[in-house]
Amino acid sequence: MGVGAGALPAAAAAPGAPRARQSVAVLGGGVAGLTAAHELAERGFAVTVYERRALGGKARSMDVPQSAKGNRKPLPGEHGFRFIPGIYHNLPDTMRRIPFPGNANGVWDNLVAPREMSFARTGREDIRMPIPWPGSEPEKLTPDDIARALTALLDTAFHLPAHEVAYFVNRALVFLTSCDERRDDDWEATPWWEFVRAERMSKDYQRILAIGVTRNIVATKAEEASTRTVGTLGEAFVFNALGQGADGPPDRLLNAPTNEAWIDPWVTHLKSLGVEFRIGWTVRELAFGGGRITRTVVEDPGGVRRDITADHYVQAMPVEHARRTWSAAMKAADPQLARCDKLQTDWMTGIQFYLTERPPLVKGHFNCIDSPWSLTGIAQAGHWPGRDFPADYGDGVAVDCLSVDISEWDKPGILYGKTAKQCTRDEVAKEVWAQLKAALNDTGKTVLSDGKLHSWFLDPGVDGLGTPHPTNEDELLIHPVGTLHNRPSAATRIPNLFLSGDYVSVDIDLATMEGANASARAAVNALLEQAGSDQKPCTIKPMFRAPAIELAKRHDRTRYRLGLRNALDLG
Repeated sequence: MGVGAGALPAAAAAPGAPRARQSVAVLGGGVAGLTAAHELAERGFAVTVYERRALGGKARSMDVPQSAKGNRKPLPGEHGFRFIPGIYHNLPDTMRRIPFPGNANGVWDNLVAPREMSFARTGREDIRMPIPWPGSEPEKLTPDDIARALTALLDTAFHLPAHEVAYFVNRALVFLTSCDERRDDDWEATPWWEFVRAERMSKDYQRILAIGVTRNIVATKAEEASTRTVGTLGEAFVFNALGQGADGPPDRLLNAPTNEAWIDPWVTHLKSLGVEFRIGWTVRELAFGGGRITRTVVEDPGGVRRDITADHYVQAMPVEHARRTWSAAMKAADPQLARCDKLQTDWMTGIQFYLTERPPLVKGHFNCIDSPWSLTGIAQAGHWPGRDFPADYGDGVAVDCLSVDISEWDKPGILYGKTAKQCTRDEVAKEVWAQLKAALNDTGKTVLSDGKLHSWFLDPGVDGLGTPHPTNEDELLIHPVGTLHNRPSAATRIPNLFLSGDYVSVDIDLATMEGANASARAAVNALLEQAGSDQKPCTIKPMFRAPAIELAKRHDRTRYRLGLRNALDLG
């Protein structure tokens, strides 16, 4: 691959000389880019990855600046907590193929399963739910824990009218038995909020069944998300909980900061396969001519513009960054690139609070369903059994990391009455802390106290908070109605350009690490075909389809083609 101020064509091979390895420029070093590099390198291609910031993308962990003392590592920060459910299959396959010392199944053996989760309700007992799974040890509850859990369940049952519960179950069955055509057309055009008739229901129905379910499962907004997206993932999680079509438990975490448990070993392995990395190189433009990508214009770490050339280009950048590099001529050559302008992104960003005592929290994820900023979180140190947090990280005083995702940035908070975007970084931290305390310290049990707060770290990708024009370098693709039809395929009509990323259309209809991984496999398969390679294509495992439901879906297909509603649909 040529790199320089002006790209030079490769010299023609002499007659009878061995054919040179085909070169691939992978543009982006997140999960999609690293997956593409992995699959290509195993198949003998010469791969160079160009990444503008840091390998791992939104999945990576990062050091908190100036937080280390003695021989300890810096405190671990991250864009948001990692969540690798059992409905994933392609990503776990990759993880099994990344060597890790002492692990028979590579990095995959670094996954651990939380024992429980909870819905934290402000002013009322929290709903605490175990996550049963063969081989997992249930959380040991005290009599007080059991009493509180029963109180929450009975309180919820009392406040949720029976007819509303029955209606929600009916809507779930309607989606479950809907054929693919009805899902792709009718339910893709219907917001989840409308599908479950949330507007007509009680506040508890809205908070727990309409909003809480979507936030826990798909990290999206019930009022806007397509029913197809929410329903498809909800269906997968139900079957996962029943042990069908699952790679493992419904909830899994890494047993250490992401880079230690996964990203760094991955990069080491890729280097051993011959992959080269260019960190700090920013893609500015894809030059297009003669129906092909002729070169890529990048900016090196010193700010110098350079041209890079390769036989093939896999663009593994987030959609909001990738589409800036596409010219009008490229969009004319492949209309699916133009449709990507309709894809929407929003903010979902993490903040970490470091504590001087381990909080008496649920041993898993908690969802603050009444928080204005839609907070979800997890205390991490208890899930890192091989790490002694105060001995390994920071200054020896912080003993745990409470990692919290902020999903709503445009609604006023409870402390300042401002949206998260209107707050300064310091105000965001104080507001999130106040909302956490409101949700967790509300029933006579002090879970979080100001005196135990050591420090906090907000994702550095967020900038300009408190100004008229805040920015976020790591936005998340969201799924309002119609998104399905604007997502591109991995193969494009430009023969040497292939797309990879969580916005690319794959079987899992959600911006996830699984989607990024599956799209990279699809991009590599398209490249292999275009290159005339005799290498074996990547395996892409689709989401689980329950055989018992397929008969009902075939029946619904007939009704759909006749213009009839689903047989179970009561309206």
